Amino acid sequence: MSESVLACHSLGKHFRDGDREIHVLSNVEFALAAGDRVAVVGRSGSGKSTLLNLLGGLDLPSAGEVLVAGRSLAGMSERERCHWRNQQLGFVFQFHHLLPEFTALEAVAMPARIAGQTRLDAQASAQKLLCQVGLDHRLHHRPSALSGGERQRVAIARALVNNPSCVLMDEPTGNLDPDSAEQVLALMGSLERSHTAFVVVTHDPSVARSMGRQLELVDGKLVTH
Repeated sequence: MSESVLACHSLGKHFRDGDREIHVLSNVEFALAAGDRVAVVGRSGSGKSTLLNLLGGLDLPSAGEVLVAGRSLAGMSERERCHWRNQQLGFVFQFHHLLPEFTALEAVAMPARIAGQTRLDAQASAQKLLCQVGLDHRLHHRPSALSGGERQRVAIARALVNNPSCVLMDEPTGNLDPDSAEQVLALMGSLERSHTAFVVVTHDPSVARSMGRQLELVDGKLVTH
């Protein structure tokens, strides 16, 4: 395998509940090469979203480490971690998290602006991606004027705008009606991103089957299907 774009070693996460210590994840080992597509499945409460938050540096592990594009998140300051996330990772959540005052074009351009691109360059990148996801006619619409499926397509374009090493998706079709979910799934399958890896947490069997590999969280550990 080539150098991993995303990996974790002996990853663990536990919480305290009064006198009890609850272990959600224990000694998780995981590696993702460029272009890999992986689905993470498991019953509700098994720790899927916790794992995704750790892989994305949105939360810190109780044990072990996460490496993104070869760099350990553990040795970074919060500012360095935010910068590295912006450069190397994209995020798509079940609820799109689009700010209501921004148009689709502005929302997708925002991560590129944060990365230091000029307004014109960032908007050019955003417009290209929005055309790729079939929203060239919705560039200047705000979230309130978009359907649920359109909002999620905007979120996917936003996740890709900085050409990340890896995109992390948490139940990307979980808040959509069946038709919109099918459209988003078709979009994910059609995206030609040979170098970008995808990790998709899902309870939807059709989404899981569309990925190249399936992993299940069982008793805090990842099991290959």
